[in-house]
Amino acid sequence: MLARGLRQIPAPRWVTLLRLEHVQLAMPEGGEDAARRFYCDILGIPEVPKPARLASRGGCWFESGDLKVHLGVETDFRPARKAHPAFLVSGLATVTERLTAARHVVVNDEPLNGLDRVYTDDPFGNRIELMEHSAGAQKRKV
Repeated sequence: MLARGLRQIPAPRWVTLLRLEHVQLAMPEGGEDAARRFYCDILGIPEVPKPARLASRGGCWFESGDLKVHLGVETDFRPARKAHPAFLVSGLATVTERLTAARHVVVNDEPLNGLDRVYTDDPFGNRIELMEHSAGAQKRKV
């Protein structure tokens, strides 16, 4: 039985959503170096070259396997304060230490569905959630 207000609608036969391909976050013009320090140096997601036809727009892409975070320049930039990506990590305590050492505020939250969680902001104020399977919790395949 579905929770009140939720509807179960069969998927149309002509479309199948397979997975999330990438997340795009906005950043102000000229923020590429700050993005690299956060996403590459602290979070450890390698930068990949943007396609030549998109490179002139600014921004930068970070990808590791199926994890793809793209940052695009937005002229009238405003950070995403509520909407956010949530990254499943291994070594949440280490990532938290790295963020704190780099002077990023880290806010702990209650565990949810067997996952320990913290929030931080990227250099532009976009909200980022980091999650790790709780110690002793049965781990799901990801």
